[in-house]
Amino acid sequence: MKIAFTATGNSLDATINARFGRTEYLLCYDTETKQLEGVDNGESVNAAHGAGPLAVQKLADLGADLLVTGNGPGEKAGSLLRNLGIKVYGGAEGLRVEEALAAFEADSLKEITL
Repeated sequence: MKIAFTATGNSLDATINARFGRTEYLLCYDTETKQLEGVDNGESVNAAHGAGPLAVQKLADLGADLLVTGNGPGEKAGSLLRNLGIKVYGGAEGLRVEEALAAFEADSLKEITL
């Protein structure tokens, strides 16, 4: 399974960003290989419109199965995520990515209904 995170940096020590579309980085952790892959989300951060859908495309390109974030995506991005079958878990803002991964594995994050 590939778990994506909205993050302020490109490592497991980075903090979860509460925002989805305008997060600085999207990180994807593969639970089978234990590998972390990250992409700079600067294009979406600087977009005048459509930041959420741009970020969703990056998640699709990373092959993410689910997303861990803070507040969750907006309506357009949420619809795209739902159509792709990517589940969203929120409430991880302020945690480091490594802590958010542990919280997800402990089933202590809340699934956001899209």
